[in-house]
Amino acid sequence: MLYFSRWKTILIWLTVALGVVYAAPNLFSSQTLDQMPSFVPDDKITLGLDLQGGSYILLEIDGPSLVGERLQTLRDDARQILRTERIGYSGLSDSGTTVTVRLRDPGQSDAARQALEPLTQPLSSGLLSGGTVTEVAVAEPQPGVLSLSLTDQGIAYRTSTAVAHSIEVVRRRVDELGTTEPLIQRQGDDRIMVQVPGLQDPQRLKALLNQTAKLSFRLVDQSASADEVARGARAPAGSELRYTNDQPPQPILVQRQVMVSGENLTDAQAGFDSQTNQPVVNIRFDTQGAQRFGAVTQQNVGRPFAIVLDDEVLSAPNIREPILGGQAQISGNFTVDSANDLAVLLRAGALPATLNIIEERTVGPGLGADSIAAGEIAGIIGSILVVAFMLAAYGFLGIIANIALVANVVMIVALLSVVGSTLTLPGIAGIVLTVGMAVDSNVLIYERIREERRTGRSVVQAIDVGFQKALATIIDANITTLIAAVVLFSLGSGPVRGFAVTLAFGIVTTVFTAFTLTRWLVAEWVRRKRPKELPKGFLHLVPDVTKIPFMAIRKWTFAASLAASIAALVGFATFSMNFGIDFTGGTLIEVQAKGEAADIGGIRSALTGRPIGDVSVQEFGSPREALIRIGSQNADGQSGDAAQQATVNEVRDALSADYDFRRVEVVGPTVSGELALAGTIAVLAAMLAILVYVWIRFEWQFAIGAIVATLHDVIMTIGFLVVTQIEFNLSSIAAILTIVGYSLNDTVVVYDRVRENLRRYKKLSLIELFDKSINDTLSRTTLTALTTLLALTALAIFGGEVIRSFVLAMLFGVVIGTYSSIFVAGPILILFKLRPADFQADREENAAARTGIPAARES
Repeated sequence: MLYFSRWKTILIWLTVALGVVYAAPNLFSSQTLDQMPSFVPDDKITLGLDLQGGSYILLEIDGPSLVGERLQTLRDDARQILRTERIGYSGLSDSGTTVTVRLRDPGQSDAARQALEPLTQPLSSGLLSGGTVTEVAVAEPQPGVLSLSLTDQGIAYRTSTAVAHSIEVVRRRVDELGTTEPLIQRQGDDRIMVQVPGLQDPQRLKALLNQTAKLSFRLVDQSASADEVARGARAPAGSELRYTNDQPPQPILVQRQVMVSGENLTDAQAGFDSQTNQPVVNIRFDTQGAQRFGAVTQQNVGRPFAIVLDDEVLSAPNIREPILGGQAQISGNFTVDSANDLAVLLRAGALPATLNIIEERTVGPGLGADSIAAGEIAGIIGSILVVAFMLAAYGFLGIIANIALVANVVMIVALLSVVGSTLTLPGIAGIVLTVGMAVDSNVLIYERIREERRTGRSVVQAIDVGFQKALATIIDANITTLIAAVVLFSLGSGPVRGFAVTLAFGIVTTVFTAFTLTRWLVAEWVRRKRPKELPKGFLHLVPDVTKIPFMAIRKWTFAASLAASIAALVGFATFSMNFGIDFTGGTLIEVQAKGEAADIGGIRSALTGRPIGDVSVQEFGSPREALIRIGSQNADGQSGDAAQQATVNEVRDALSADYDFRRVEVVGPTVSGELALAGTIAVLAAMLAILVYVWIRFEWQFAIGAIVATLHDVIMTIGFLVVTQIEFNLSSIAAILTIVGYSLNDTVVVYDRVRENLRRYKKLSLIELFDKSINDTLSRTTLTALTTLLALTALAIFGGEVIRSFVLAMLFGVVIGTYSSIFVAGPILILFKLRPADFQADREENAAARTGIPAARES
């Protein structure tokens, strides 16, 4: 184990060197990297929105409006076909996903079905799939009545097509903002994720994305009074009532028939009217559009011509003369910004359906800079504490461990840079946590080396055997944590996935550094120095040999744990947790006063009376900052998601004069329910996967014991959150899953020693065997817990308010995980009678007690 061939040495240091090379670009500015030769790596870690500011918006296709528009088109097509074929009908209506036609003469049913047959022709579902989709089905539920129904397959096809088209339109609109590296991608069947880093004006982004921008030119119907129709009179056939964008809005009757649509536009530019000097939008049509526009204006001189955008009339000027040049002008109550935005919308094209904002997370650049600074400070302090602790505990071996730790962090940074992963604030927490947990591998190795040395082996033999015996334990312990990280990445979203990536990379690099770099450094030290004794630190928290009877009090600790777990579950059922908006829906807004201090009472007063429901305001971090929480909304006439957006606008109107908006998070009821379900599934899936792994690696009793101990930790952490009322959000799910991995790490280390001792001490009773196994690993358990606690404490104190709830849950989880690996995992195996043969020692002791002959004991 201590011999390294030349090629192994080269590979080890080549890997470390590559890590340094690929991590180095993060130390330089983009301008400096641009001046470097092309062969020099220039990939840097992509900072998440919480570190550089920007907006994350999740959009969902409005299914009902998409179906409604398709149904209206189907109804209009059916009307046109029946009129062309001179087939009389007495009624044409739609409901749900069906258009119903009532024929005047039932004898024309066959002719009508044949005429409508083209509407049911299959559509091509795409070049790659090569399949077809039947979108419309015709049926005759009763004589003289035909139904045209949209099929589920057709609706799914229209939705998928709308999402693909919408992504292109959204990308064009976002590109018009001039932002760098926006991320726009599909999520699921009917959603689009838009992430724009560094955006200074999130409200403008929302305004651009929240408009369909369907432009149409229609003639105004002057055969009836728009005011009378607005008061309840019936609109003429073929016309509908629309309102202008004036204040107050004015009713206008427009024909349903679109004379020219926005699809015929080739360009749109903001400008100023030459006569009034008011902002306008100058548009240009393609050849077909120019011909249509010219013909309409030529045939309707003197009539008003309405310009309609998303069912709102921008203006309705009279046609004074034919417009034949293919150019026109849109006027209205525009400002310079609104004219520019309309031009952007028209150039980008119309969305095929309405996009609803169901989730929004916006971070101001100031908060992002503060988060980076807080993460850096926490990371530096945590690293210093861990490095100092290792030096104090192991002396020169601690220096080797610290060198491996630095290489570990460098390789994590390199991997994040090469892969292009986004580093978020929870991701920084993952790196800092890795710093604490990565030491565990070295602690396991060093403690095993010390143990082998105490048995009388030489220094070289102790080091060689120590590395060999620690290998399986480290792999088992880290794979359980890796399983939790994989589940987090698979089922999590946003910051949770960022945390999972850094944790997973940290586990991989930790195993590499422990069994290659650390081993090479130790082997080189042995080869050069020929030591006669192992180096020692001046800090000895646990004696070299302990014989603490842990299992003597197992019944009391087990009963206490059971009682505490029941109390936690009762508390959860009775009082519940302080669920954040990720699970309840709602709005969270962090503001910073432009003056010296935030006026909490003033904020409450400013929001009182506005239609936003219950509001909670509290100081957050410094005296200049405040956190505003608003419950999930469901206003009359609006969906819950639309009402959430209206709430943000109300708060901005009330506070923007005196406060800067540092962070805005809006989670609609649609997303919150999904996040709650996904969080529950993530925890259960992680535990199931770990159960299977432990079962395969050990035996079924070990798997049951590990899961019971882990369940205990999860339940106790939930109880902690109930008692403290710390906010439970997505980061808390990440904390619980990390606790699952950490607790199993501890438990597996103990179980691995139990398995080893079962083979070595076949006549020991289970109680004695467990006491011995726990005492054998006690120094490692204590040192690992302390290094992890040191790193987490630095995060809790210096990491900032945003991740404090995550870190506090982790701190409690580390303590309770260490406890359960001793006082829950062991007693469970005793309860399940690990192996019947193991109790032979107990029976011999009992027989010896009755006969007075001492039982034989293997040492």
